[in-house]
Amino acid sequence: MQVLQLLLSGIAQGCIYGLIALGFVLIYKATETVSFAQGDLMMLGAFAAFAAMTLLGLPFWLAAVLAVAALVAFGALLELVVIRPILGQPQFSIVMLTIGIGYVVRGLITMVPGIGTETHTLPVPYKDQVWNLGGLVVNVEQAVVIAATAVLCGLLYAMFRYSKLGIAMQASSQNQLAAYYMGIPVKRLNGLVWGLAAAVATVAGILLAPITFVHANMGFIGLKAFPAAVVGGFGSLPGAIVGGLVIGVVESLAGFYLPDGFKDTAPYIVVLAMLMVKPNGLFGEKLRKKV
Repeated sequence: MQVLQLLLSGIAQGCIYGLIALGFVLIYKATETVSFAQGDLMMLGAFAAFAAMTLLGLPFWLAAVLAVAALVAFGALLELVVIRPILGQPQFSIVMLTIGIGYVVRGLITMVPGIGTETHTLPVPYKDQVWNLGGLVVNVEQAVVIAATAVLCGLLYAMFRYSKLGIAMQASSQNQLAAYYMGIPVKRLNGLVWGLAAAVATVAGILLAPITFVHANMGFIGLKAFPAAVVGGFGSLPGAIVGGLVIGVVESLAGFYLPDGFKDTAPYIVVLAMLMVKPNGLFGEKLRKKV
C-alpha cells in the first residue's frame, strides 16, 4: 500500500511536470526555440489566479478562467514584442532571451508591495480534503491534478486532431515555409502557440499552488520539467506527459527509498541514462542528416 501511495504522489507531481513540458514542446515544435521562461509563466499564472480571488473576490473557477485568459494574451504579446523580432538569430541568443524573460517576470513580481516577497495560499474549495479508499489515502488536491491533466490532454488532442486551428498549427510546426505558401498565417500561429503554452503553464500553476503555495520562486520547478520533455522526446506532445510521469514517479520513489539528496538529482540521472540509451527520447522522431 505504501508503494501505491508513493505512485499516486509521483503521478500527481509528474502531471505538473508534464504540463510544463507541454509548453516546452509546443513552442519548440512551432518555432524550434526552447523557452526557459515556462516555469516563470506558470508562477505568473498562479499569482494571477491568486490576485483574482483575493483582490477581486472572484470564485475559484472564474478566477482560474480569467488567469488563463490573461496569460494567453500575455504569451501572445510576449511573442510579438520580444521573441518575433529576433527569430532567425542564433538559437543561443533566443535561449538566453527566454532565460532573461524569466528573471524579469520574477523580478517584477517581487517588486509588488506586500505580495511578491510573501508566500501565499490559494484558497481552492477542495483544500486539505482527503478520500480514504480502503487503506489508500487519496489527497483530493492530487486527484484534481490528475483529473485536470487528463481533461486538458483530451482537449488538446481534440484541438490538434479535429479543429482547423490545430491542423494549421501541426502543418506550421512541420514546415513553416510550406505552410506559409499554402496560405497559413504562420506568424499569427506562432503567437497563438506562445499563448497556448502560457495557458497550459497557468493551469499547471493553479493546480500546483494548493500543494506548494504561491511564491515568486515556484517557477524553478520548470528546471525539472525540462528533463521530462527530454525523456519523452522533445518533439512529442504525448511524450511530454509520459516524460513528466516518469520523472514524477522516479522522484517520489527516490525520495522515499534512497538517501537524502537523491530526490533532487534523480530526474537528471534519468535524463543522462535516456540520452545514452535513446537520445531522441521515448517518443522522439529519428532525424537523419545527409552529408
